[in-house]
Amino acid sequence: MKVGFKIWIDHHGKAFGDGPYELLKRVEKTHSLHQAALQMRMSYSKAWRLLRMVEKKLGIPLLNRKVGGASGGGSQLTPEARKLIARYEPFRREAKSAIEKIFHRHFQPMKMGERE
Repeated sequence: MKVGFKIWIDHHGKAFGDGPYELLKRVEKTHSLHQAALQMRMSYSKAWRLLRMVEKKLGIPLLNRKVGGASGGGSQLTPEARKLIARYEPFRREAKSAIEKIFHRHFQPMKMGERE
């Protein structure tokens, strides 16, 4: 048995979690919101709406965009976005560890189908 969970930052509703985190990490790697969205099997418009919602709820800009042209366009994370993902990574890791410890304390000795 193992525990499953979802965790997110709530600020006037769900503001930031694993989805936006993964999208920003992929933008950081590819320098492209379009490519990051494709990698996640998400439409560009959905990715754009998702990040705009996060920006609105958290009150911080996430992307600096460069419109295409001869040299092509692209996206870069803002310093605020870099700080956000840098804080979210250890938060998520520590939360996962704590939840797994609590789960094991309460359920590890138990086998499925056992009765108390």
